[in-house]
Amino acid sequence: MIVDFHTHTTASDGELCPQELLRRAVEKGVDLLAITDHDSIDGYLDAREKLKVLANAEQQIRLISGVELSCVWSGVLVHIVGLGFDADSPFLRDKLRQQQLARIERAQLIGEKLKKYGFPGGFEYASTLAGESQVGRPHFARFMVEMGHVDTIQAAFKKYLGAGKPGDVKHTWPAMNSVVDWIKSCGGVAVVAHPLHYKITATKLRALLTDFKSAGGQAVEVISGRQMQDKTQYLAQLAEQFELHASVGSDFHKPGTSWSEIGNAGSLPSRCVPVWSAF
Repeated sequence: MIVDFHTHTTASDGELCPQELLRRAVEKGVDLLAITDHDSIDGYLDAREKLKVLANAEQQIRLISGVELSCVWSGVLVHIVGLGFDADSPFLRDKLRQQQLARIERAQLIGEKLKKYGFPGGFEYASTLAGESQVGRPHFARFMVEMGHVDTIQAAFKKYLGAGKPGDVKHTWPAMNSVVDWIKSCGGVAVVAHPLHYKITATKLRALLTDFKSAGGQAVEVISGRQMQDKTQYLAQLAEQFELHASVGSDFHKPGTSWSEIGNAGSLPSRCVPVWSAF
């Protein structure tokens, strides 16, 4: 069975619309799929509706509700994936609206900061580039390149948009415990996303998992995209030690990246308890 519980669509920062992602997942033989856009379930809801009208081939795939929520633990930005929750919950939808408003407010502040440095119109331009997806720093970077303010995307981040630079605006995200509680209150399973992506020590990671489990978290991504076997075995060992279920996801954003292709992340080690057994 091929499982992919971490994918993104145009509802956040992915390049494929929900229907295109569904078709690609079917082409890749995925059996269980979760669309986990950043702080949004719009992509999942759209895909859920599309499954009602698509051809029989698409209907063979099982779609699980999903979302990737931004939050803070011990001063570190972490991402928690929610799986198998009630996507029609008014409570959850209200919390997601708050998250999305926070993203818009941050983008407006970035635009204001860039304006003070002689680059007006950034928020409006970035919003146009984003279209129906979320406005983020990559859109501001494109604005700066296309308006001739810098030569490359990398230069935009290095000079203006990176950490500590003139256009850097920190998010004010909720605490990890709160986000875990949101997911649990809607009948879902909370998962620590890509645990090796955070710039923390092994000791800090163990502390993160300790607090996560104490808050009611139930799983950790043992596989995130194509990764080395030693990393997979290390995370499988942590999942076992902390008695957490194991999840697997490609973290797919766009075609053409073999290390994060839909359904290409591989299978969980036999020692793991799959997260889908908790649904």
